[in-house]
Amino acid sequence: MRGSFLFHNDLRGHYPAQSYYTATTPLLSPFPPLAGECHADIGIVGAGYTGLSAALHLAQAGFKVVVLEAHRVGWGASGRNGGQLGSGLNKNQWQLEKQFGLTHARALWDLSIEAIELCQALIQQHQIECDLQAGIIYACHRKRYLAELHAYAEKMQRDYNYDKLEPLSRADLHTKLKSPTYYGGLLNHGAAHLHPLKYALGLAQAAQQAGVQFYENSPVLSYSANQPVVVKTERGELNCKFLVLACNGYLDQLEPSIAARVMPINNYIVATESLSSAQIQALIPERQAVADTRFVVNYFRISADQRLLFGGGESYSFRFPTDIRALVRPRLLQVFPQLNKVNLDYAWGGTLAITMSRLPNFSRLRPNIFSVSGYSGHGIALATLAGKLIAESIQGQDSRFSIFEALPKPLFPGGTWLRWPLLVTAMLYYSLRDRL
Repeated sequence: MRGSFLFHNDLRGHYPAQSYYTATTPLLSPFPPLAGECHADIGIVGAGYTGLSAALHLAQAGFKVVVLEAHRVGWGASGRNGGQLGSGLNKNQWQLEKQFGLTHARALWDLSIEAIELCQALIQQHQIECDLQAGIIYACHRKRYLAELHAYAEKMQRDYNYDKLEPLSRADLHTKLKSPTYYGGLLNHGAAHLHPLKYALGLAQAAQQAGVQFYENSPVLSYSANQPVVVKTERGELNCKFLVLACNGYLDQLEPSIAARVMPINNYIVATESLSSAQIQALIPERQAVADTRFVVNYFRISADQRLLFGGGESYSFRFPTDIRALVRPRLLQVFPQLNKVNLDYAWGGTLAITMSRLPNFSRLRPNIFSVSGYSGHGIALATLAGKLIAESIQGQDSRFSIFEALPKPLFPGGTWLRWPLLVTAMLYYSLRDRL
């Protein structure tokens, strides 16, 4: 039997009250908690992108699927993140080629492009209204990074036939991003951004229509590794042939072998008051999303209702700061000092998951038990694809899941107990490096 969930500092069953996303999204009617005994072909723990995509693809393949969610559908990082739908992984193709060779690196890149295309196809197929818009700018906060970034665009066109990275000089960038902070960058025309909670709830509606059964407020206390798997909640029990652990940063002690390799960290976002069209023109006139080259990344974009959504700052415990606005505002003003008098209407935090390698952790714990997590900042596209690859693997088509499964899964130093202070020490170093 495996251990129980650790709840974070949000109340169970409630979306974060200060989130811009929950304030601008028609929420689904609540699903009941699991009570009594239930049977299914597939049990899925977690109703974020991974679990929702897996549920949808498996239900469409004819399986009976049950999803258990400790809180509400889309409650975690899937409903709180920066909304950026980017290509690639947390490591660039130079790094992946050096570590794994050209063939494996190319396979990973191709799957990352498929991940974006899959998201776009699902949005179109299921008519998910989630404010999808093209373009992400990668902005250099240090002049010395610019030549390498532009060389990367040349490499991607030459070696990967990817011609959607547009190099931007400082003057070019300033026409698209009105900030004094940056020295140039890249515009990825093949990337996009969206409203993450609307996307998650759209996937859930599509899955429900395909026959998936959801139970909310049903934290999993333990599961057995038998056949069938027996999954126990506070008030019920699920018996299933296959189990998918789709918990990402909320796995904790439910599966210690994964928790020792995947660490939750918190990140924070604010949303300004609605801005005028003139103000938008003086910020990001073409409304691409932006992520910069800092190790502790600043990421931001304009919402459909003309707010600046700005993410920045991290913490490494389960508790959120008491004043998220005070944490994020200095980072925002460093990028856009012209917003010093603008109100911040919303401020919220979310928990994502990273790995030591900064590559996702795809694992088969048993032939019938899967876990995927640790997307390290690339969760929207990769998690959606992960659900599809899990569905393929359950149906006996393992080759594509195995491309990710073959990636290294190093333990965090010190295991689950010492990883927190060691990570804090490392992150303080990188935060200092960002300032130098």
